[in-house]
Amino acid sequence: MTQTDKAPLPARTPRLYWEDFPPGSVREFGKHTLTREAIVRFASEFDPQPFHLDEAAAEASLFGALSASGWHTCALVMRMMCDDFLLDSASLGSPGLDHIKWLKPVLVGDTLRVRLQVQEARPMASRPHVGLVRFEWQAFNQKSEPVLTMQGWNMFGRREAAAPAA
Repeated sequence: MTQTDKAPLPARTPRLYWEDFPPGSVREFGKHTLTREAIVRFASEFDPQPFHLDEAAAEASLFGALSASGWHTCALVMRMMCDDFLLDSASLGSPGLDHIKWLKPVLVGDTLRVRLQVQEARPMASRPHVGLVRFEWQAFNQKSEPVLTMQGWNMFGRREAAAPAA
């Protein structure tokens, strides 16, 4: 079932705004264990390369075992980010990623967690009610080995702009 098949998400009152993401701050969150079924299901729809779909093909590949698509790993990081804070924030979306690197294959049974650090935060010059935050995300497996790193920007509403004028 996709989100379009579900009832719309209820409107939330944001608890986190641009001001809540000072440079240097760190959040650690998430815990998601990958199953064979989830890896194959995602790959079948979005990245149907043999090493994501078939154990024999995966064993003969550079990975040596069935591995999740890197895009699956990115999607899981996004889900964990939504669950931890994004859906409770004044998020206004993202203008994009500057960097993404898959460092190590994510295999069946791996459990992922995320470390997010604020690299930079500044008001948006053209839209004073919006603040930009540059994050670095790192995903780790259960052995604390980094499997993914990303850097990019998010836009958040500013608390000052949300407050009614006196």
